[in-house]
Amino acid sequence: MVRCAGGLALGPDLLHAAREAAAQARSALGDVVPDLGCVFVTGTDHALVEAALLVAGDRLGARTSIGCSAYGVIGPAGAAEATASVSVWAASLPGVGLRAFHLEVLPTDDSVVVVGMPKQRPDDRVCVLLADPWTFPVEGFVNGSGGAMPGLPLVGGLSHGARGPASSRLLVDGRTKDRGAVGVVVGGDAQVHTLVSQGCRPVGPAMTVTASEGNVLLGLAGRPALDRLREVLADLSATDRSLASRGLQMGVALDDYAEHPGQGDFLVRGIVGADEDRGGLAVGDVVPVGRTVRFQVRDADAASADLRAVLARFRVESEVEDVAGALLFSCNGRGRALFPDADHDVRLVSAGLGTANVGGFMASGEIGPVGGRNHVHGYTASMLLVGGGRP
Repeated sequence: MVRCAGGLALGPDLLHAAREAAAQARSALGDVVPDLGCVFVTGTDHALVEAALLVAGDRLGARTSIGCSAYGVIGPAGAAEATASVSVWAASLPGVGLRAFHLEVLPTDDSVVVVGMPKQRPDDRVCVLLADPWTFPVEGFVNGSGGAMPGLPLVGGLSHGARGPASSRLLVDGRTKDRGAVGVVVGGDAQVHTLVSQGCRPVGPAMTVTASEGNVLLGLAGRPALDRLREVLADLSATDRSLASRGLQMGVALDDYAEHPGQGDFLVRGIVGADEDRGGLAVGDVVPVGRTVRFQVRDADAASADLRAVLARFRVESEVEDVAGALLFSCNGRGRALFPDADHDVRLVSAGLGTANVGGFMASGEIGPVGGRNHVHGYTASMLLVGGGRP
């Protein structure tokens, strides 16, 4: 029987918090030794964060363990944002194979190569990936994962170090790392599911990309992209225009043949600049000619509605009878930066899935599959669900 549990402890004494969070998780599991343990720690001193990762992992005693430093942590009772805290999540997974790994980046004559990824097996179900954004080429690795590991979903997030470069810490099987990425491949008789809530609302019409160069959209529906943007902005309400001014996004349709693509039907990418000379818009991805796009805005109401819809759709379409627990990787730009409190995402996920056994962290970037491909996201909530019937 699959069983999950979690623990969350706050306080300036990180080592005490680590022991307390691990004790909570072990107590909830009873006499069962967890197969997988995940530890997430928030603190300002990376040496103490490293020690807390090791203490919590040791006290939990899971057969396989991973973890990282984080901007904020998520546990069964809620979330702790930008305050000294430790979250521990544990799972007993009978019949499941777990292979932990540490990825390192080695330079070559003209590029770099990532080493350490376990060889893919036919029964691999999902890979949890925790990466240091300063030392690991996460965008390239995730974008190329479909070719290197076909059919394997990646889910996870980017770690955070309070003092910037060299202050992130990663944990794998009782050892800490200050660079690269760690993770675990879950295989065998694993009942796992991945979900991603991007939290955006489309505005304006859907348009076809009629000209592009790299990541610059030059033409939308036969007109310069900047002209189309001005038309859309002119038709928005004052409220939506204000939201757009704080960070307009671009949605790339998952199905270019859908008649009326709406909320949840797009891969959302940020608009990162404008090319005034050519009337173009630079976005955070390469969008070729022929793709369907639609401008997007993000606010608390849209993000809440999208997360509720993703969870409800999963419960209806997957025929899941019971979710034992979930790992939640929520953007550090959500929490109190978007909602009234830091507990918003964990509260909705717990209610939507019917389980209190939620753990995870507030990430500096989230990893999860959308439209059958793995992506690195921003401002999303990415989830790994454990237990329940297969879709």
